[in-house]
Amino acid sequence: MDDERVAMVESRRRAEGLRAALEERGDGPVRLVETHISWVLLTRALAFKLKKPVRLPFLDFRTLAARAHYSREEFRLNRRLAPALYLDVVDVCEGPSGLRLGGDGRVVDVALRMTRFRDGALWSERLAAGQLSAADVDALAQRLADFHRRAAVASIADRYGASAVQQRVTEGLITAVDRLQDGPGAAELPIDWPRLRAWLQAEADSLEPQGDARHRNGHVRECHGDLHLANIVQLDDGPTAFDGIEFDADLRWIDPIEDVAFLVMDLGAHGAPALANRFLDGWLQATGDFEGLPALRFHLVRRALVRAQVAVLRRDQGATEPSARGFKDYLVVADKLSRGADARLAITHGLPGSGKSFVSQRLVEATAAVCARSDVERKRLFGLSALESSAARIAGGIYDRATTQRTYDRLLEIVRLGLAAGWPVIVDAAFLQRAERALFKALADAMKAPFSILDCVAPLPVLHRRIAQRQAAGADASEADSAVLERLAEAAEPLDDNEALRAVVVDAGVTLDLESVARRWLDAQPRRCVREMGRLSPTSATASRGRLD
Repeated sequence: MDDERVAMVESRRRAEGLRAALEERGDGPVRLVETHISWVLLTRALAFKLKKPVRLPFLDFRTLAARAHYSREEFRLNRRLAPALYLDVVDVCEGPSGLRLGGDGRVVDVALRMTRFRDGALWSERLAAGQLSAADVDALAQRLADFHRRAAVASIADRYGASAVQQRVTEGLITAVDRLQDGPGAAELPIDWPRLRAWLQAEADSLEPQGDARHRNGHVRECHGDLHLANIVQLDDGPTAFDGIEFDADLRWIDPIEDVAFLVMDLGAHGAPALANRFLDGWLQATGDFEGLPALRFHLVRRALVRAQVAVLRRDQGATEPSARGFKDYLVVADKLSRGADARLAITHGLPGSGKSFVSQRLVEATAAVCARSDVERKRLFGLSALESSAARIAGGIYDRATTQRTYDRLLEIVRLGLAAGWPVIVDAAFLQRAERALFKALADAMKAPFSILDCVAPLPVLHRRIAQRQAAGADASEADSAVLERLAEAAEPLDDNEALRAVVVDAGVTLDLESVARRWLDAQPRRCVREMGRLSPTSATASRGRLD
């Protein structure tokens, strides 16, 4: 028996012995759970995690010193997002009376002591049970946006996030899939791997200049690194991430857009594309980091390949779950994501309260569109969050002509970034002046992207009522009141005949048929003007239905 197998046998013996010791002191029954790199002992209230003495392409835990070091790193890093879960790191000692946590005896291992969360709290479990909500997704998007904003920034001198590191990570993923086709028992891949392989290499090369610029501009940070569904947990104070990457700094010091791409991919891979799209939109609205869009698709594909690689490792370690099927599923996801470019532009048109944000949000969830919101971007220019009042912070307000120009310039830049990266883009703004609409149509035409107008309409009494309700709730970025509504209604320039040919009319007085609106936009039928009516199907992208008002 070779040294690594002997070490693994000893590791299992220690895990079993520690389970017996915990049960003996009254913490039982204690359940032992095995992952591809750890043993986890679950008592009624606590969890103890021991690293296996394994060497894999991305880690080496064979020595006690390495396991101790990375256990302390895991504790340090994960307390940033989940301080209530991570308690301390304790020695595993062996003496005459056997294995114990701490105390006398020879230190033979270390254990990370954690608070045990309730069964069913993982997002992988909640999604499977149909218990994951839009509110959960919104809360996590905000929490991660705050986390990324505070995370340590890599210095220019650091190699973290450098092109050479990104190339090495990509090459490692490519090599892992290549090996599946080598030797006895070679896997028959369900995709055109040579095509995807070439796509990955070409994307990695083309994104080098942007990656280097992002690094120089402070967009490489000490992130979580492993944001898949089984590493998100629902706690009493809301959702958070745990079990981040501690064993390889190159996988942790990354661009935040890569960090969030993991969860976006995994939600979609598990049959929840609407929640995936909502999560990404929430994070983008909170951070304003649309400059990361050019690399987003590449990171989505790479993260699907990461999950495929982990599934193969679990299979090779004798896992009982159907990991082989899992790795093929993730390969299919990676392949589809690499083919998913669909650049097109829709702008909204309508007075305050006409349902522009309502429609935009639901189309984002249904179509994977990127959304730029004028109310949010206008406030961001002044360092305000979406729900902060500008009147209380900015003398003279933020609705002057110069600020409006700056806001629309920023919206144009976001559209440029999104379309160039192959994403559908929605601009949620009033667009009451033809000149404003013409600028965005011209950009779409220049970038050869289909252009549409989501024409949101409603009678003035309905708009006044909705604005009053919105102000009372205080949960909307818009600060328009009834006086603003009346002034804008007088100054608005209606769609001309050519614009009407590109319009999908959405009437706030009827029930929204989201599928029809999405289909009209994605089919890009500029010569048909329809009034969307009917009922939102319960099987459509958001499980919400109701009138726009």
